[in-house]
Order: sequence, then structure tokens, then C-alpha cells
Amino acid sequence: MKSCCLALPLALTCLAAHGQSSVTLYGIIDLGLTYTNSAQTGKVAGRPVGASQFALTDAHATGLSGSRWGLRGTEDLGGGLKAIFVLENGFFANNGTLAQGGAEFGRQSWVGLSSPYGTVTIGRQYDPYIEFLQPLAASGTFAGYMGSHPDDLDNLTNTNRTNNSIKFTTVKYGGFSAGGLYSLGGVAGNATQNQIWSLGAGYSNGPVSIAAGYFNARDPNVSLYGNTPNKGVATVNNIGSFGSATSAESMPVYAGYASAKTTQFAGAALAYTVASTTIGIVVTNTRFENLGSTIGPNPLKYTGNASFTNAELSVRTYVTPALLLGTAFDYTKRNSVNGDGGAKYLQLDFGAIYSLSKRTDLYALTVLQRATGVDSLGQASVASISGFTPSATNSQIGARLGIRHKF
Repeated sequence: MKSCCLALPLALTCLAAHGQSSVTLYGIIDLGLTYTNSAQTGKVAGRPVGASQFALTDAHATGLSGSRWGLRGTEDLGGGLKAIFVLENGFFANNGTLAQGGAEFGRQSWVGLSSPYGTVTIGRQYDPYIEFLQPLAASGTFAGYMGSHPDDLDNLTNTNRTNNSIKFTTVKYGGFSAGGLYSLGGVAGNATQNQIWSLGAGYSNGPVSIAAGYFNARDPNVSLYGNTPNKGVATVNNIGSFGSATSAESMPVYAGYASAKTTQFAGAALAYTVASTTIGIVVTNTRFENLGSTIGPNPLKYTGNASFTNAELSVRTYVTPALLLGTAFDYTKRNSVNGDGGAKYLQLDFGAIYSLSKRTDLYALTVLQRATGVDSLGQASVASISGFTPSATNSQIGARLGIRHKF
């Protein structure tokens, strides 16, 4: 959308472009009808129970692009140097409420400088691990949030962003670029408490795209999973919930590991395009290390490390310039923690996106998941498609019909 004066109820003055400065309003509205064959409603005798569910939902957790509006600005400072900023609000279009735990600009809020060598930005922002890997994953191309790996355990679809961060990203040199981020914990007398750091790199040339990334969060129950207005207390599980007789569990794949002293993600991805078809491979490893710290509750008395290895194979093709079809197979395996034998998750993703114009498209998504073993809540594993209420059984089907408009 072109720069213009904006009359917003909360604005003190209009925003305008003057000379070499510009401010742009942009956004996405994504709404759809979702269905799952099994959604938990509570527990009976300690075991989840549930039923099928239809709902009209925002794409925040189940569609292609969470609804948002934002302001993007730039000012030419001369000599190739520019001042830049982004303020981006996430909201639920189905009911008008704020997403990201009620944060006004919960998706992004940063300011920085760009130069012919790269950009430096500070604030709440995406980390390089996500920025380089996500565009090559099924969830970042055709499968949406519900096509994330179980409960988005490796954070490839931005379930959790990074506060208080400083980031540098290079420009592209011969198809190669890289970035690094450091988030200050801000704790007096302890420089490493709540700190986060991340690295990422990518290369794209012709039909080949390659990416790799790493992310490390100290005291993650607070620094990573608790960095929104409705969370942040170390004595509370900010990752998820064990559920109750009248409420569903949340993030059962890894919610039991809130006492980890460190969480880290590492991944690599490869995509190869032939004509209108792209084949992609993504491999990630997620680790919750030093379980049993005081940073989060540990009712199951876990110790040691929980490690998830995930492998995804995807294929997507443009049948016509307006119609994109895609499918992906995902395999996740966790090691044994405290002798529980571990867990496995198998997932199939299917997606179809039809573009009515450059700004508006219709889409259909389907995800099937099956779980085995024992999950982080110490129970027989239940299926848990990202963004959906976890299943009451070890299998789950999630489907969505949606419409997305960009402005």
C-alpha cells in the first residue's frame, strides 16, 4: 500500500511521507472454518476425553498467515544509510481481540539502521534461525501454522518471538546472507540469566536454496515462552498446561519440560526447484536441557535432557500460475526421559492455495497426525496438531477452509 496520511482513533497525528521519508500501512486478514475429529474437553479418571469440533477461527494458529496490521517506515539519511522501523500488531479477526498474549505490537516492534552492508535492528523481532529456515519448510509455503511440526516444537512458525534483542543481517553476497541476534536478559548481577542468542545463514542460486540456523534460550520458561503480557512468572508453566477435569491440555508434546535451564533449536533445510515443482527437506533438533531447574514447575520430577529430532520431506507445485498444491510428510522422535521410553509423531500435510488476485486467495488445508509412546505430561501420547486443541486419543485430523486478503 502506498504511503499516506492515516486517520486512526489511537493516533495523535497523521503519518505522512515527506521527501526521502515514508511510512506504509500494511496487513493481512485471514479467516476460515476449521474442523477436528477430536478435541479435548477435559479428563475422566485422569485420561483425556473429547469430541469433534467446528469453529470459525483466525489464522493466528491454524491458517496461512495470522491476521495483522502494521506500520513500516524508512528515512534516507544519505550515503546509503537509512533509518527503518516496523510496528506490527497481531489480532484475531474473528472477534477483534489482540493476539500474542495481549501485546499491542506483539508480532514485531523494532527500529534500526540499514546500510549497503546490512541492517542492525533492536526490539521485539524474529530471530535468524526462523528467518532463514521457515521459507523452506512446508509451514512457511503451503501448509500454514497447522502444518507446523507437532505443537511447533522447533518454533519454525514463530509461536514464540524474541524480546529485548539486537540483530544484524547482512545483505546478499553472491546469493549468500547471514544474521545474528542477541537478547539481553536484563537481570542485575547475572548477564546470562534469560539471555537468548541465535545465528542463521542461507544461500540461494538458481534452483537451489540452502539454509541453516541455531537458537539458544537460557531460562526459557520466562525468556522465550513467557515473554508476552499474560505470562512471565517462573513458578507458572508458561509453555502449556496439564489440563483438568474441565479443561484441555495445551502443548502436551513438550509442556512438561518447563523446568529446563536451556532450550535450543538447530536446523538445516534444502529446497530444489525443477520447472514449477519444488522438493524440500528440513531437519531440526530441539533440546530441553538440564531439566529440574527452578525456572519452571516440574511436577513429574524430570532430570537430564529431552531431545526431539524432526525430519520433513515436502513437495509443492504450481499446477497453474494461480493454483499451488503441496504435501509433506513429517517424522518426530523424542528420546527417553526418566525411563519413559520416549515418543514418536507421524504427520501428513496437504494444502491447496488458489489466488483470485495478487492480494486475495482461497485455500484448503488438511493435517493428519498419529502419536505413540509417552508424552511430556507422563501419559500415553496424544496427537496434537499445532494450533488445534490436542486430541483425546493418539490420532487427530485437522482441516481448514479459509480466505486470506493482503493489503
